[in-house]
Amino acid sequence: MLLKRLLEYGILWLVGGTLYYTIEVLFRGFSHWTMFVLGGICMMFFAFQGFDEPLWKQVTRSVIFVTSCEFITGLIVNKYLGWNVWDYSSMPFHVFGQICLPFTLLFTFLCVGGIWISGTLLHYVFNEKKPSYRLL
Repeated sequence: MLLKRLLEYGILWLVGGTLYYTIEVLFRGFSHWTMFVLGGICMMFFAFQGFDEPLWKQVTRSVIFVTSCEFITGLIVNKYLGWNVWDYSSMPFHVFGQICLPFTLLFTFLCVGGIWISGTLLHYVFNEKKPSYRLL
């Protein structure tokens, strides 16, 4: 059981990291390995929270998690280590240039996709219970 769970989360991490890294390359023209790590962690969270609650609750929790992780990662990677992976200082409603409202709204749509992908992977690859997505 533990080995299966580790394999599930490993696959989720790889898929999430690959997807997020690819989306960034398509959107910005480049990415950074830390975004692969962060994307994988977020995909694991989408699955870890479960699929029993209404989708709006899952998405809200996921957006808060993703935005918080981006903020913490930004403080470490951009501010502390000085790697300058991203800077939202020119965006409206930013916090220290590490997170901003427009990207938080974009993350909402990415979270919906991530929740669906994680549930689909767990069901079809690992024979987990089929998630039921309901809005309310």
